[in-house]
Amino acid sequence: MLKNLMVHLDQGSRSAIRLEIAVSLAKNNGARLVGVFGQRANYKGSGLISTWPTNEHLNAGQVSKKEFEIATQGLVAEWLDINSGDDSEVLALISEKARYFDLVIMGQHDDSGAAFVPAELVEEVLSNSGRPVLVIPYIGNFSSVYKRPLIAWNASREAAHALNDALPLITNCEQAIILSFDSSLDRAEKSCKEVSTQLACHGVASKAEVMVIEDIGVMDMLLNNACDQGADLLVMGAHSHFGFPFISRGAGTRHILRTMVLPVLMSN
Repeated sequence: MLKNLMVHLDQGSRSAIRLEIAVSLAKNNGARLVGVFGQRANYKGSGLISTWPTNEHLNAGQVSKKEFEIATQGLVAEWLDINSGDDSEVLALISEKARYFDLVIMGQHDDSGAAFVPAELVEEVLSNSGRPVLVIPYIGNFSSVYKRPLIAWNASREAAHALNDALPLITNCEQAIILSFDSSLDRAEKSCKEVSTQLACHGVASKAEVMVIEDIGVMDMLLNNACDQGADLLVMGAHSHFGFPFISRGAGTRHILRTMVLPVLMSN
C-alpha cells in the first residue's frame, strides 16, 4: 500500500507536473505526502557562492512551498527544504530522506535545460535509498492512473522488487504486459507464467511476450516495445544485467533514464 509518499521539488518547470502526479497518488491512496525541495547551488555555473542560502534559493523555496500548500489542501502534507546547495550534499540528503517513504516521485534529468539538480540524482536515490522511484519524463503530460503497464522481466532480484513495488500502482489496470528478456525461450516462458500467476493473485490481468536476446540493444528494444504496445508505465529493475553480465550493471538503467518517453517505476 502507498501511505507515505515523497516528491522531489525544485524551481524547474517540470516540478509542477511531478507535484500534480504526487497529489493525485496521495488522494487516491489516502496517503501522506512530503514535498522535498532540493537543488544545487549556482546551477548556471557563474562563479562561487559566498553565502548560503542565497536569496535566489530562498525565493525559489518560498514559491515552491506556496505552490505545494495550495496543491495539497485537504491532504496530510509537509514541505521540507533540505537547505543544501552542494552537489554531494544534495545527492546524499535526498537519498537519505527517501529511505522513509513507500514511493519517491522524481523527474528525468533534462540535459538540454538548466541543471537545477546533479544529473545523477535519480540514479543516486535508486542506488542508496532502497526505495522504489517513479520517474516522470521531462517532456509530455502524464497521469497517475496506469491502464497498460509494461513489466520488463528477466527473473532478477531487481525485477522482482520492481514487480512487487509496482502492484499498488497497477492493481486497477486494464491489462499488464509482461515482456521477458532471456537467451532461452523455454526458460522465459516458464518465468512469465510465474509472473502472470503472481499478478492474477492481485486481480491483475496480464499477457506475456518473450524477446530472445541476440544483441546488446535490449534497452532500445524495451522502449520501442513500450511505444508499440501503448504502455503508459514501464516497470523495471534498476542496475540489472538484463542478460549481459559483461556490461556494466548501471548501463541499462542510465540508458533508460536518458531516453525514456513514459513514466518509469524502478527498484533496485
